[in-house]
Amino acid sequence: MTDKIKKPELLAPAGDMERLMAAVKYGADAVYLGGTTFGMRAAPQNFSDEELKIAVDYCHERGVKVYLTCNVLPRNDELSELPSFLENAKAAGVDALIISDLGVLEYAKKYAEGVEIHISTQTGVVNYAAAKAFYELGARRVVTARELKLTEISGIRENIPDDMDIECFVHGAMCVSFSGRCLISNYLVNRDANRGECAQPCRWKYTLMEEKRPGQHFPVFEGDGGTYLFNSKDMCMIEHIPEMVKAGITSFKIEGRAKSAYYVAVVTNAYRKAIDEYFENPSDDFMPSQWIIDEMKKISYRDYCTGFFYGDPADDANISYKGGYNREWDVMAVVEKWEDGVAYCSQRNRFFEGDELEAMVKGDKPFKVIAKELRNAEGEAIEATNHPMMNFTFRTDIPLEAETILRKERDEPDRVII
Repeated sequence: MTDKIKKPELLAPAGDMERLMAAVKYGADAVYLGGTTFGMRAAPQNFSDEELKIAVDYCHERGVKVYLTCNVLPRNDELSELPSFLENAKAAGVDALIISDLGVLEYAKKYAEGVEIHISTQTGVVNYAAAKAFYELGARRVVTARELKLTEISGIRENIPDDMDIECFVHGAMCVSFSGRCLISNYLVNRDANRGECAQPCRWKYTLMEEKRPGQHFPVFEGDGGTYLFNSKDMCMIEHIPEMVKAGITSFKIEGRAKSAYYVAVVTNAYRKAIDEYFENPSDDFMPSQWIIDEMKKISYRDYCTGFFYGDPADDANISYKGGYNREWDVMAVVEKWEDGVAYCSQRNRFFEGDELEAMVKGDKPFKVIAKELRNAEGEAIEATNHPMMNFTFRTDIPLEAETILRKERDEPDRVII
């Protein structure tokens, strides 16, 4: 079955160089990132012109492609800056530009000639006619609207040229607006969601206040603390690899340019292994190894759903009626090296002598490590890693590669309101 189906690309987010390196290390085929302008994420550090060239070279040396976001809707007074942005992107060697505006598309063909064009999900492509129209305009990939079912994506695949890719978000935060087209943030706090500045007011907790009773807040429905009117769940499709492959999705995209390097590492690692397992033993009832599925709850996450791949928004809006993130695990340390039975580490969170940690490794099941004989950088015995980013050691007979992430399950899962 998979002989005739191309193995899908795994596309990971890169908000800065640390996150880019995590994506590459843990198995991404491609990364998508933004420059300091014209991208849909203002919160991450992103990449200057000089940093972009360094990032592209780093990825290309390791066989990984780089897609640069250029998917804001620029106003008239910004167009004069666009040619130099596009020329620099081409000079840096990016493999594709992610675009949502027709004017930007025309500029890209002129000022970044030869660079592949991908049509952003912001464009809202929901049918094959639109996909074919963009193909005729020079695009070689479309990132479909997030509101499509798998059957609808399959219908697009059947009616577009064979050399046109379909990219879909398969994991991460969702949005209550149509493919990210939202004005709530603009209206409430004057931060434009369509220009990378969304304040995520859809995640806020709301109560009702009557005009003549200022300061008296009433829950919108009976319950504690009000309600979350627009708060969407997170998407997780790791248990549905066969269906996505059969629908003709050629690039599996992970959301999260504003997320941590740890998030990028864990999710990329899990999807890489799940895809590889499926192609090793393809079947319609394929399910990833349980440890892979378990990884999805070792990051900060909202309650999961399968997006709209199996139903219309009108059927199930995938609203979470609880605020914040589930947080069940914490990163304790990162290994710098292992020599002669001693792990040399850099601290991330406090833990104690004798604690059981879990080592996350590339492409394999995590394993347990007991922190024995904790010592600080001076070699003095300590009971706990009390100081942020402190260097310390502990004894273990299990070899640990440099950059191995050591984490620990919380005694009580937490819900973090952000």
